[in-house]
Amino acid sequence: MPQSEGQPDRRRLFVFNGGFLTGRRLRRILTLAGYDLRLGLPEPGDLVGVWGRSPTAARGEAVAARRGAGLLRIEDAFLRSVHPGRRGAPPAGLLIDPDGVHFDSATPSRVERMLATEPLDDTSILQRARDGIARLKALELSKYNNFDPELAAPPPGYVLVIDQTLGDASIRHGAARPATFREMLVIAQEENPGARVIIKAHPETVQGLRAGHFSGADATGRVTFLTDPISPWALLEGAVAVYTVSSQLGLEAILAGHRPRVFGQPFYAGWGLTQDENPVPRRNRRLTRAQLFAVSHLLAPTWYDPCRDRLCRFEEAVDQMEAETRAFREDRAGHVASGMRLWKRPALQQMFGAQRRLIFADPPARAATRARATGRSLLIWAGKEPADWSATCADLQVRRVEDGFLRSRGLGADLVPPLSLVTDRRGIYYDPTRPSDLETLIAAAPPPGGALRAERLMARLTAARLSKYNLAATALPALPQGHRILVPGQVEDDASIRLGAPQTYTNQTLLAETRRLNPGSIIIFKPHPDVEANLRPGAIDAEQALRHADMVVTGADPVALIEAVDEVWTLTSLLGFEALLRGKAVTCLGLPFYAGWGLTRDLCPAPARRQARPALVQLAHAALIAYPRYIDPITGHPCPPEVVVERLATGQIPRPGPGNRLLAKAQGALASLAPLWR
Repeated sequence: MPQSEGQPDRRRLFVFNGGFLTGRRLRRILTLAGYDLRLGLPEPGDLVGVWGRSPTAARGEAVAARRGAGLLRIEDAFLRSVHPGRRGAPPAGLLIDPDGVHFDSATPSRVERMLATEPLDDTSILQRARDGIARLKALELSKYNNFDPELAAPPPGYVLVIDQTLGDASIRHGAARPATFREMLVIAQEENPGARVIIKAHPETVQGLRAGHFSGADATGRVTFLTDPISPWALLEGAVAVYTVSSQLGLEAILAGHRPRVFGQPFYAGWGLTQDENPVPRRNRRLTRAQLFAVSHLLAPTWYDPCRDRLCRFEEAVDQMEAETRAFREDRAGHVASGMRLWKRPALQQMFGAQRRLIFADPPARAATRARATGRSLLIWAGKEPADWSATCADLQVRRVEDGFLRSRGLGADLVPPLSLVTDRRGIYYDPTRPSDLETLIAAAPPPGGALRAERLMARLTAARLSKYNLAATALPALPQGHRILVPGQVEDDASIRLGAPQTYTNQTLLAETRRLNPGSIIIFKPHPDVEANLRPGAIDAEQALRHADMVVTGADPVALIEAVDEVWTLTSLLGFEALLRGKAVTCLGLPFYAGWGLTRDLCPAPARRQARPALVQLAHAALIAYPRYIDPITGHPCPPEVVVERLATGQIPRPGPGNRLLAKAQGALASLAPLWR
């Protein structure tokens, strides 16, 4: 890889295309990759940067030839963005090539040279490649990702013919021409008599950005022209044959298990994985799908992490693309939000309103009417959902919203905005009386690479000593010797207790029951931070607590307490989940989301539907990766949990203003009188 930013031997790179100057992401990736972008005339030994084989590349080529400078061709990597570049979306990575450009078969590119000469026998690289293929397929990620994965593909058994945009450089420089597309369509019909033929329009054609070679006029007889934004992976799954000229979808067809019929000379042709109508004589090596992917996605590209502003591995680029794509897919139709307190609305707007700004409407019945009228889904704060809501909103897509499990550095009751929020279409995680999306995620196997990712995330959380709120804490006092049990106090009007405990529990009765069942143990009681801050109910005086507990610890670091005890006894506290992540035994007297799966000792019967027996990493993946959505507090981008962990660990969190505390107190006083409707 080229030298990193800040090293003295960065190469001077002269550019003659305005896109290099206006494309902030493009400039940043090149800078981090070791290039010093310049205007002016290069000297021998300098480089001239051009964009692939674009119309403007000729200027740079001419200057490089006259001045004796080297030429560097730059193109998008094969996992690019949610929207096409012509919509202004910046790239996730680049192919930086001193040899040529990957779609130009006249001259071997860096990608082709690597495919032809790299050993490609490293076990770890090939396993990463296999995991990467499986992960892109499971997440339904492609070069562009503004399609709708919920749209059903046509009934299987069709022949898929892939269109491209008119004038695309990969056609002209891939030994093809516009007439090649007509030829391909004829051959597809001849070779598959009686089969349905589907022409897939290019995403830029569908969005009116560039014309394609086919149109609705070609939909005759058994030929269909498809413009619906269906997932490419779903289309490939139902196809019996795939025909392409030089589209990247041909590469994805290989990854999906096809041997596509190729009429041009794209970089992925000629390695034994395609049926080549126009083979490249110099390509005679035989590769596996994993080897092809190892070069195209792992070794050749330069990937960029926009939140942490650094170059990164392919896997981290996928983490970021997963977060961005999920936000687009869930929010593209827009939402009407109800039951949201005024102070929460900016954070909700940032999290869910990037595609279409949220409409806030209260009370819930009015919000439902607004959602129907605008064709939006409905977001409702889980605790504000009316009891008869299911029947009222049966015709709407409803998502219940709550704080995530890695929330912030500060209390929600102190009006500190969350870094993570969850949405749930079935129920909500703290309500065991009905199914939830989280239960479904826990019961399912993690996606490819998910278990390893969850292991690493757990290790980072543990090493950084992070919890839900990450408050400033006092030093842990000396604790009595013996078998120590930590009992975390809870907010007594919390919905998780009301819905998830078998009887009306208080912090006092929780302590009493723990003492009754553990007469010889050292019981340590930690009040809930919201209660300690006098923001929520649940306080018990020290004298009452010490009737059953050996010690009451206030203001202490919950992680330090978990580490110092042998086990945790709780009703439904998230601290029980945090104890599980740190290898501690947990006994549940209620039914939190992490109980009933065989990972805790349960004194309350679990719902019959919790029959799966997941490993701890499976629970962690569901709760910390798959269920919540995260927002980076620095850049405002949707982000993966790893970014939030880093922000919390390093303290890179904007601090709330001094008015937050006063507003929090006022809110607490008003909350019992009326909701803070808009």
